[in-house]
Amino acid sequence: MARRNLPIVNLLQEFSIPLIIGVVAALAFANVDYELYESIIRFPLRELLPQFARFGGGPDLGNEMTPHFLVNDVFMALFFGVAAKEITESCLPGGALNPIHRAVNPLLGTLGGVLGPIVIYFSLNAAMGKTEWSGGWGIPTATDIALAWLLARAAFGKGHPAVSFLLLLAVADDAIGLVIIALFYPVANPEWLQALWIIPGMLAAFALRRAGVQKWSLYLLLGGIPAWYGLYSAHLHPALALVFIVPFMPSAKSDQGLFVEEPDAVPPFALEQFEHRIKLPVDFGLFFFAFANAGVVFSSVNELTWIVLLSLVVGKTCGVSLFSGLGAKLGAPLPQGMNLKHLMVAGGIASLGLTVALFVSGQAFRLEGELQGAAKMGALFSFSISLPVLYFARVLKVKQQENLAED
Repeated sequence: MARRNLPIVNLLQEFSIPLIIGVVAALAFANVDYELYESIIRFPLRELLPQFARFGGGPDLGNEMTPHFLVNDVFMALFFGVAAKEITESCLPGGALNPIHRAVNPLLGTLGGVLGPIVIYFSLNAAMGKTEWSGGWGIPTATDIALAWLLARAAFGKGHPAVSFLLLLAVADDAIGLVIIALFYPVANPEWLQALWIIPGMLAAFALRRAGVQKWSLYLLLGGIPAWYGLYSAHLHPALALVFIVPFMPSAKSDQGLFVEEPDAVPPFALEQFEHRIKLPVDFGLFFFAFANAGVVFSSVNELTWIVLLSLVVGKTCGVSLFSGLGAKLGAPLPQGMNLKHLMVAGGIASLGLTVALFVSGQAFRLEGELQGAAKMGALFSFSISLPVLYFARVLKVKQQENLAED
């Protein structure tokens, strides 16, 4: 029998309520009793589960097993797996990136939305003479897909072409973010031979695809586990494990879209099955991610906080607007129904960098708790862009274009 979500569950998913509650709970807890908060998220689970032991010649997993580890290194593999599913589907026939000419302008906006924050970050960093902060340049490069979609619908209205433009930008943005995390934010000095474990994982996924297997869980078990272990034991980030496996899952070869309402019936193809089964646990699991990563004391705010925030807000808004605007001038037009004012509002919405920015903050300043807290506050403060964006959207009357398009 098909599973049907309750209306309250759909509402919680649509408005990212678990993520928001997790942020609020973490901030409240950390500012009331930070030591207790840290003892909870860093609690050594080996004391409860002593059977955790060393895997072969790899690192001692048991010594690292904490709630924070389970969230960031295990659960987030599913989160990035869903992101990989969207990128994969976008590249398939009928997807937003296929053929490529359909996506040239949003991809130019994506490039501007990545380079803009990096330029602003390094510029502000140099102006303040804080060279020890230079490693945080990757924090403001990604956009929170779910929150961006939510704010875009509020600003432009349901069905406006700017919403699809922004979703494509955010998906491509996060694809670049995955590459940045993999290449520039290893957990420690990489041991590349251990990373070869990724290859049997990919071969297993390829074999399953050639055999026509549509059971998504087999791809995760036979492909995902070796890939996860390879990244973990190589001191690369294991949360990226499914990025190597998800593209092998058979698909219906059409872009269903990240926020298209799902049918009640389980899809017949593994790629769509994966999202159908995983999306709900991931959306609600973001409460635990937020709780484990957003617990920052307000006294952590310093200049780095404002560098991250300004890099997101100024860098994203200007980068997206400039690159997409130039693209339109050079023959890569904006989607029909969009103009410069829609583009500027979309750039502002792209400044929402909560989830991935929190994740990268933890990696960029992994051993520097004070700087990590300051950077995370900048990522959290990016949510403050919501009200100004909605105000300017109303002043610029960006919803009017949608109404005209529907008439």
